[in-house]
Amino acid sequence: MNERIANFEKLLAKGPDSPLLRFSLGNAWLAEDPAQAIVHLQAALLLDPSYVAAWKLLGQALVAAGQPEAAQEAYREGIVTAEMSGQVQAAKEMRVFLKRLLR
Repeated sequence: MNERIANFEKLLAKGPDSPLLRFSLGNAWLAEDPAQAIVHLQAALLLDPSYVAAWKLLGQALVAAGQPEAAQEAYREGIVTAEMSGQVQAAKEMRVFLKRLLR
Protein backbone atom coordinates (compact mmCIF):
# COMPACT_ATOMS: atom_id res chain seq x y z
CA MET A 1 0.00 0.00 0.00
CA ASN A 2 1.47 3.33 -1.00
CA GLU A 3 1.67 6.36 1.29
CA ARG A 4 -1.21 8.17 -0.41
CA ILE A 5 -3.55 5.22 0.14
CA ALA A 6 -2.35 4.83 3.73
CA ASN A 7 -3.13 8.49 4.43
CA PHE A 8 -6.63 8.19 2.97
CA GLU A 9 -7.24 4.99 4.94
CA LYS A 10 -6.21 6.80 8.16
CA LEU A 11 -8.68 9.58 7.39
CA LEU A 12 -11.42 7.02 6.80
CA ALA A 13 -10.62 5.26 10.09
CA LYS A 14 -10.88 8.58 11.96
CA GLY A 15 -14.20 9.42 10.28
CA PRO A 16 -16.45 10.86 9.17
CA ASP A 17 -17.02 8.98 5.93
CA SER A 18 -17.68 11.09 2.84
CA PRO A 19 -18.21 10.63 -0.90
CA LEU A 20 -15.07 12.65 -1.68
CA LEU A 21 -12.91 10.57 0.65
CA ARG A 22 -14.25 7.33 -0.85
CA PHE A 23 -13.75 8.67 -4.38
CA SER A 24 -10.18 9.64 -3.49
CA LEU A 25 -9.53 6.17 -2.09
CA GLY A 26 -11.02 4.57 -5.18
CA ASN A 27 -8.85 6.70 -7.41
CA ALA A 28 -5.74 5.91 -5.36
CA TRP A 29 -6.43 2.15 -5.38
CA LEU A 30 -7.29 1.92 -9.08
CA ALA A 31 -3.76 1.30 -10.37
CA GLU A 32 -2.77 -1.06 -7.53
CA ASP A 33 -5.93 -3.06 -6.89
CA PRO A 34 -9.06 -2.39 -8.95
CA ALA A 35 -11.16 -4.58 -6.61
CA GLN A 36 -10.34 -2.27 -3.70
CA ALA A 37 -11.12 0.73 -5.91
CA ILE A 38 -14.54 -0.76 -6.67
CA VAL A 39 -15.34 -1.15 -2.96
CA HIS A 40 -14.59 2.52 -2.25
CA LEU A 41 -16.31 3.85 -5.36
CA GLN A 42 -19.45 1.87 -4.60
CA ALA A 43 -19.35 3.29 -1.06
CA ALA A 44 -19.03 6.82 -2.49
CA LEU A 45 -22.10 6.20 -4.64
CA LEU A 46 -24.08 4.84 -1.70
CA LEU A 47 -23.34 8.11 0.10
CA ASP A 48 -24.06 10.24 -2.99
CA PRO A 49 -25.69 8.54 -5.99
CA SER A 50 -25.41 11.79 -7.98
CA TYR A 51 -21.57 11.78 -7.86
CA VAL A 52 -20.91 11.67 -11.61
CA ALA A 53 -17.12 11.36 -11.37
CA ALA A 54 -17.54 8.32 -9.13
CA TRP A 55 -19.76 6.62 -11.74
CA LYS A 56 -17.14 7.25 -14.40
CA LEU A 57 -14.26 5.96 -12.26
CA LEU A 58 -16.32 2.97 -11.13
CA GLY A 59 -16.77 1.99 -14.77
CA GLN A 60 -13.02 2.21 -15.30
CA ALA A 61 -12.31 0.16 -12.17
CA LEU A 62 -14.79 -2.51 -13.24
CA VAL A 63 -13.13 -2.75 -16.66
CA ALA A 64 -9.72 -3.04 -14.99
CA ALA A 65 -11.10 -5.80 -12.74
CA GLY A 66 -12.37 -7.76 -15.73
CA GLN A 67 -16.06 -7.05 -15.17
CA PRO A 68 -17.19 -5.49 -18.47
CA GLU A 69 -20.92 -6.13 -17.97
CA ALA A 70 -20.90 -4.37 -14.61
CA ALA A 71 -18.84 -1.55 -16.17
CA GLN A 72 -21.48 -1.10 -18.86
CA GLU A 73 -24.16 -0.73 -16.19
CA ALA A 74 -22.04 1.78 -14.25
CA TYR A 75 -21.50 3.85 -17.39
CA ARG A 76 -25.22 3.76 -18.20
CA GLU A 77 -26.10 4.94 -14.69
CA GLY A 78 -23.37 7.56 -14.90
CA ILE A 79 -24.65 8.88 -18.23
CA VAL A 80 -28.18 9.29 -16.88
CA THR A 81 -26.86 10.94 -13.72
CA ALA A 82 -24.60 13.28 -15.70
CA GLU A 83 -27.39 14.30 -18.05
CA MET A 84 -29.76 14.97 -15.15
CA SER A 85 -27.21 17.29 -13.56
CA GLY A 86 -26.18 19.01 -16.80
CA GLN A 87 -22.68 17.52 -16.93
CA VAL A 88 -22.62 17.14 -20.68
CA GLN A 89 -18.90 16.45 -21.05
CA ALA A 90 -18.92 13.65 -18.48
CA ALA A 91 -21.90 12.06 -20.23
CA LYS A 92 -20.07 12.23 -23.57
CA GLU A 93 -16.94 10.63 -22.10
CA MET A 94 -18.90 7.78 -20.56
CA ARG A 95 -20.74 7.21 -23.85
CA VAL A 96 -17.35 6.77 -25.55
CA PHE A 97 -16.22 4.31 -22.86
CA LEU A 98 -19.51 2.41 -23.12
CA LYS A 99 -19.29 2.26 -26.91
CA ARG A 100 -15.77 0.77 -26.66
CA LEU A 101 -17.03 -1.91 -24.30
CA LEU A 102 -19.88 -2.84 -26.60
CA ARG A 103 -17.58 -3.54 -29.57
